[in-house]
Amino acid sequence: MPSPAAWSDNERRRFVDHGVLIRRALVHGDILSRARDLVGGWLNEAYDPARLTAHTERSFAPELEEHPDVLALYRRSSLMELAEDLLRPARTAAVTRAQIQIRLPHGTEQPVKRMHVDGVSCPHLEPRDLRTFTFIVGVVLDGSATADAGALHYVPGGHHRMADYFATDWVLGQPAQTPDDIDTQDGTAFTAQPGDVIVMHHLVPHRVGINTSSTPRVMAYFRVRHAQHRDLAMAALSNPWLEYPALAGLARPGTE
Repeated sequence: MPSPAAWSDNERRRFVDHGVLIRRALVHGDILSRARDLVGGWLNEAYDPARLTAHTERSFAPELEEHPDVLALYRRSSLMELAEDLLRPARTAAVTRAQIQIRLPHGTEQPVKRMHVDGVSCPHLEPRDLRTFTFIVGVVLDGSATADAGALHYVPGGHHRMADYFATDWVLGQPAQTPDDIDTQDGTAFTAQPGDVIVMHHLVPHRVGINTSSTPRVMAYFRVRHAQHRDLAMAALSNPWLEYPALAGLARPGTE
């Protein structure tokens, strides 16, 4: 059996093919409960409904992005080791902040996120801003494990299509985030319990819908970057394995 802080060969191949890996109940105990209680307390005491759109576009609880109990989800579980293992022998840059996303329960007029790739042509960025990363790690803190309860929806294998799109039909500064054939897809829902973790290649298109349940869906995200991502960012948009030295050889012909 592989170490809990390492990916098996089958998982690596799955990541190359689908761009997504899931580990169930990876974060638990005090590490999970402290972060969940912290964000829940913020939602009950500090949340301002007038800032709903800004929070949805960027992050809820921005005051907690660098809180030790939130960063512990990444640093004190096995997530940091798993992140490093995925890029080895390349090094990862330090992860110093989290993004907290909350899909509020049924009855809240919360904006719906369409299919997109983070950091490219985002509505809250300047058109020529590029704020990408290598992959994202998401930890479920709270919420119902159903597809229509504010779950993340992603397109398995969509990173291959997006790499082709960025190579042939896209220029920095254009408003379209995804091609039409991606934009119209519903995607696969990440149906999950608190403590479940998703690791998703940056190029995998995804969206988030409304939450029809009675419970907020709370996620903590950590953006992981190759140590030289600043220099590789533009090229990595059309070469999905540029930042993954050990995975490039597993990619199918035409998907590098």
